[in-house]
Amino acid sequence: WGATTVAATMRLAHLANIPTFVTGGTGGVHRGGERTMDISTDLVELSRTPVVVVSAGVKSILDIRKTLEVLETYAVPTGVWRSNEFPAFFSPQSGVRSPARFDCADEVASSYLKGLDLGLQSGTLVAVPNDDPAGQSVEDSIQEALKEADERGIVGNDITPFILKTVADMTRGDSLRSNMSLVKSNAVVGADIASAISKQMNSQCCGFSSSPERPKVVCVGGAVMDIVATSSKDQGMIAGTSNPGQIRTSDGGVARNIAEVLGRLMTPQ
Repeated sequence: WGATTVAATMRLAHLANIPTFVTGGTGGVHRGGERTMDISTDLVELSRTPVVVVSAGVKSILDIRKTLEVLETYAVPTGVWRSNEFPAFFSPQSGVRSPARFDCADEVASSYLKGLDLGLQSGTLVAVPNDDPAGQSVEDSIQEALKEADERGIVGNDITPFILKTVADMTRGDSLRSNMSLVKSNAVVGADIASAISKQMNSQCCGFSSSPERPKVVCVGGAVMDIVATSSKDQGMIAGTSNPGQIRTSDGGVARNIAEVLGRLMTPQ
């Protein structure tokens, strides 16, 4: 299986004339980013691609305050769904005040469309607090894991996999369950926002074409076939000889996956 970043998905959504998309969490400024300059390109894309991104805020291993500062510098409208406090991804509490608040989908749609009327090209970030009961305990575990990573000198690209594995072990799967819960919650809010944008576009005629010219996209990259062989559960694996079992194949490759998504969206490739 392949996947795309928030930045790449924003670009693809915009090319397909889709104004809203939902994700778990967006990238941002990493802790210590003032020294390492480790800043996600998601923030850059939000500054130049007019798409509403609905998430549970920035990923919890990041620096929320610095991320909000960068979003402000990039003139990206950022608000929290029905709260004045910016969420800490798993937990609804971070101690950081939100730059703005959205109480209904129509407010988000109106803000987004007025920005387009003014010729602004930035996206909009809507952070939805996670109301899963396990969220706060998961956030506490993340803080412990971050402290351990710092004590062990784990930096750069090694931090994220270390934190994810450590937190999964500490919470005994609660982090995955809470993650699934917040994605579902985000999807409900995102659907309401998408519906509100569509209704306001149709009623206000904000310069959108009902049949926009679709861009031609060329995907350059790889296409692979993943083959997974699994031995029979009734008999253990015997090395050096044939074994009864099953073979499963699946299509993969980032370029192939993107091409399939575009094809399903009926966008020329």
